[in-house]
Amino acid sequence: MDKLAQYLPVTDPTWIFFIVLCVILFAPMLLERLRIPSVVGMIGAGVLIGPHASHLLARDASFELFGQVGLYYIMFLASLEMNMQDVQKIRGRALTMGLLAFALPMLLGFGANYWVLGCGVAASVLMAAMYASHTLVTYPIVLRYGLSRRSSVSIAVGGTIVADTLVLLVLAVVGGMFKEHVTGLYWLWLLLKVVALGLVIIYTFPRLGRWFFRRYDDAVAQFIFVLALVFLGAGLMEFVGIEGILGAFLVGIVLNRLIPPSSPLMIHLEFVGNALFIPYFLIGVGMIIDVQALLTHAGVLVMAAVMVAVALGGKWLAALGTQKIFGMNAWERRLMFGLSGSRAAATLAVVLVGHDILLPDGSRLLGDDVLNSAMVLILVTCVVSSFATEHAARHLALQKPQAEPAGGGADKDKLLIALSNPATVAPLVNMALMLRTPKSPIPLTGINIVLEDDPAARGEGAKALEHAVKIAAAAGVKMLTQSRWSVNVVSGISHAVKEYDASDLLVGLHRKTRLTDTFFGKLTADLLTAVERQVLVYRSDIPLNTVRRIHLLVPRKAEFEPGFAHWADSVALLAGQLSCRVDVYSGRDTLAALRAYWEARKYSTEATWNEQRDWRNLLPVAHRTRHDHMLVFVTARRSTLSYHSWIERLPEQVERHFSTRNVLIVFPTQYGAEGAAGSSVRSGLPVNIRTPHA
Repeated sequence: MDKLAQYLPVTDPTWIFFIVLCVILFAPMLLERLRIPSVVGMIGAGVLIGPHASHLLARDASFELFGQVGLYYIMFLASLEMNMQDVQKIRGRALTMGLLAFALPMLLGFGANYWVLGCGVAASVLMAAMYASHTLVTYPIVLRYGLSRRSSVSIAVGGTIVADTLVLLVLAVVGGMFKEHVTGLYWLWLLLKVVALGLVIIYTFPRLGRWFFRRYDDAVAQFIFVLALVFLGAGLMEFVGIEGILGAFLVGIVLNRLIPPSSPLMIHLEFVGNALFIPYFLIGVGMIIDVQALLTHAGVLVMAAVMVAVALGGKWLAALGTQKIFGMNAWERRLMFGLSGSRAAATLAVVLVGHDILLPDGSRLLGDDVLNSAMVLILVTCVVSSFATEHAARHLALQKPQAEPAGGGADKDKLLIALSNPATVAPLVNMALMLRTPKSPIPLTGINIVLEDDPAARGEGAKALEHAVKIAAAAGVKMLTQSRWSVNVVSGISHAVKEYDASDLLVGLHRKTRLTDTFFGKLTADLLTAVERQVLVYRSDIPLNTVRRIHLLVPRKAEFEPGFAHWADSVALLAGQLSCRVDVYSGRDTLAALRAYWEARKYSTEATWNEQRDWRNLLPVAHRTRHDHMLVFVTARRSTLSYHSWIERLPEQVERHFSTRNVLIVFPTQYGAEGAAGSSVRSGLPVNIRTPHA
């Protein structure tokens, strides 16, 4: 053993990284068999290999670096995954839980620290702030079960920014008390700096993001750009005197609308964080824990027990209070407690700052016993929270998602994309990714038609299909492709629609090259005659993820058409992915039917309902649009209930008023395509008075 000890700790960077990768790889595999959450395993592995146990590795600069990145990553992903439309609707509940999660542990903690543990006033306040903070360490468990958009999760995540912001302000106040020449102006200046920086981030970062995404579509460049903004926000927040986790969380909120959940960029961000940075951070947390000090000092165990009891009790009472106030069920309470019960980021910041503060007598404000007890607090709360979150998430995932937006059914995800022009491949595939139900197992299908008299076009078509496959794969979605010969493009596509039993056909809008060309072109016009499934014609002027608002124009009596439910689901899914508001224009009865359908389906779409009377002049609508808005026109085919004469003039109006806007024109499914439409109308009754189904 002595011979082996001389080689420890391992200092070679290659072997350090190898050991860490082995822990990240094998720890979850082993613990999954024992039904122990992987978060607990990472922290436990850090204890075993750390300097206070086997001393296999030292907590060197690499753990400081990657741990800091992982810390910011957890906060950034938590805010990035939030459904901002849901947060807007539940901001009162999130504020309530945040205040309860801060106030209850602070009050209980101060009493326990001052009267039970015998700490001073300043130390008692600072230790109570440790109990009041929480880090979303168990959030990856929620992601794994697909519950990130559940209302209870949004409440817990939204409450995080409230609780941790107040904790960090307490830290700044207590820390500032021990600085030299501190006056009342110090606190005013700190408040002004934080507010000013917050406004700068909120105002400039989204605009900077939209500018970058519109000019650069390279996946690597976009990934690096987003990470640069995260660390810029965190660094600036530290510069003004507040912990950087608040900056990372705020950057995630302001970039939320620019990174849709189903986009390749989101998949890349989640993959890198969950595969490397977050595990590195959790292992580093475990390496701080001094097991020997716990076993040899009974006082540390007593202090740690009090801290754990007060911290978990305070968060449980906060979750209970939120549940009772807003009438939620017990499983939602357990999930909120699991998410808010773990400590890591802010707790580490508080205890380390308090440990560095020297009192006039030379002692530390928070001594070594508090530091070791805080590490136990982090470990135990992460263990308890992980089990609580895992148990509640598993139970809720097996239930029907009563409070979640309902996505389209499986039969609504059979999207067929007609690809020919290389310039439109990326916009069309990205649109298809936004229109499909998240996590749907059904692959996309891309098709390229090669005319029999143009064999040279086969190579270009193959390149377009290959590009489409790469874009879909980057978003974690499988895409089937086919390049088929045909004497006619329309017949080739229409046959493919029937063979694949496609629910939707997505095509690019024809670009006029001659004065005699029509708006749709002969190809699209013929497709509308040959294809009875939903046809979506898309024109992209700016990247889809930079769209800030959707204007939806629907003809009167559209609720009586068989394709009503299908296009209503499609628009709601698109708005949800883009996290943007929808301005709806239609007749009074149609607006009421669409509103009732979205409410019945539990969509969280924020909508403004506008009664439209004059359809022959869309100039008033055009005045409400901006360059970063998108127009969605639901039209109708001839001889259908919702067909009106003004539809004939729609191409002219689009060219005149919306030539520089993203445009999606929807031709709903007709009666001949029952299987793909998910039709809710067969008796002539409006859809909104019948039970909607996928």
